[in-house]
Amino acid sequence: MTYQNLSYADLAIASLLILINGVLSVLLKLQLERQLLWAALRTVVQLLAIGYILGWVFQFAEWYVVLPLMLAMTLVAGSSAAGRGKHRHRGLLVDSIISVWLSAWLVTAIGLLVVLKVHPWYTPQYAIPILGMVLGNTLTAVSLGIDRMTRELTTNRATVETVLSLGGTRWEAAQAAAAQAVKAGMMPTLNQMTVVGIVSLPGMMTGQILAGQSPAEAVRYQIVIMFLIAAASGLGTVCAVLLTFRRLFSASHQFMSHRLSKQK
Repeated sequence: MTYQNLSYADLAIASLLILINGVLSVLLKLQLERQLLWAALRTVVQLLAIGYILGWVFQFAEWYVVLPLMLAMTLVAGSSAAGRGKHRHRGLLVDSIISVWLSAWLVTAIGLLVVLKVHPWYTPQYAIPILGMVLGNTLTAVSLGIDRMTRELTTNRATVETVLSLGGTRWEAAQAAAAQAVKAGMMPTLNQMTVVGIVSLPGMMTGQILAGQSPAEAVRYQIVIMFLIAAASGLGTVCAVLLTFRRLFSASHQFMSHRLSKQK
């Protein structure tokens, strides 16, 4: 089977499919037309830009070229995770970046060095796509975890303060909220894992098959990626929830609810 190259005309034809969503928005009065147009434009511009950047990075393939790109990807992912929740608090951005960075880089390092045995580790055709897939899922998990943690604490503020007033520790007061937050953060990945290969064929596996790789080899790579994503999502969510817990509860076991503000 030969690989089918896509022209810009092919991309233009495919982009017309977004009109389906626009028509639905108009018919159902969803008022999403501008958002759809903006999202479509960003998709095209961002992907074309990263395509040119990766072409340049792949050409040089040096650590001092690859590492800054990986750092930029991580900062964008952490910032995106911080901006998705309904509640904000001081230190949210820092906590999101730390959670995404620690979990994604640790798991990606294990995948590159231990599982795939890539040498050198900064080989761009491995390091950048794998980190990108891990970051994309980790930022979602971190975002959901922080949002659920703050919502649970806000909704159940009376219960939290009652536990504290009766002599309970800050962890006893926040434990239920933390457990719900970790579950919320991990749920998208768990749902994806339960239907992968049956309902959906993941992007990496599909890309390898389209590029001519054998399905069996593509499946093995996808299994590795799914486990890396699951591990990073779990670690990132737990890290984010614990950091949020430390921000909102003092060492003297007080719930500092005044630090929370609702995002407009």
